[in-house]
Amino acid sequence: MTRVLVVEDEPQLVRALVINLRARAYDVDAAADGATALRLAAAHHPDVVLLDLGLPDMDGVEVIKGLRGWTRSPILVLSARQTSEEKVRALDAGADDYVTKPFSMDELLARLRAAVRRTEEADTTDATAIVTTEEFTVDLIAKRVRRGGNDVRLTPTEWHLLEVLIRHPSRLISQKQLLQEVWGPAYQTETNYLRVYMAQLRRKLEPDPARPRHLITEPGMGYRFEK
Repeated sequence: MTRVLVVEDEPQLVRALVINLRARAYDVDAAADGATALRLAAAHHPDVVLLDLGLPDMDGVEVIKGLRGWTRSPILVLSARQTSEEKVRALDAGADDYVTKPFSMDELLARLRAAVRRTEEADTTDATAIVTTEEFTVDLIAKRVRRGGNDVRLTPTEWHLLEVLIRHPSRLISQKQLLQEVWGPAYQTETNYLRVYMAQLRRKLEPDPARPRHLITEPGMGYRFEK
């Protein structure tokens, strides 16, 4: 049974989420503040976290950072904050998806199922899944990148983008597909996100970022990874 941790301080929304999740055979814990959420997560190890950013005791981004210190379980942010800056901050801290309030229960459940499915697919990947180029090495299981004998520090968003490309070598991944996979369906037109994050990845991984050999742009179409 998939265990979901709901972190939300609006009692009516908590009640609706718990009822709908349990009706679909999810095991559910609920926390009304960040401290309780971190304690419950450590005790019960949820498979997915649904997290409101506006908590009474701390910002939800701090909860994300606390969870990302030890778990890769998907975190779906539920928030009334709609600015791009807020969304990017949550995603960069390690959130996997961002659902803006008010939302439909069907959409939220679909996002949750997709998050669980991605995790299950990752868990069944060959434990020796290491991709090596002349410039850098990527360990898909350990989520680790090394270049020149040193670890390369990537943000969660940079890692997610690199991982999607590396799992489909030589295949053109459309801008829309990348945006949906890394940032969620609401971001399918935010191509500036891709330009910014691809530039960051190239600076960290390519010997000549202006002439990339591995992270290739197909103008107007998308990106692909070449060994």
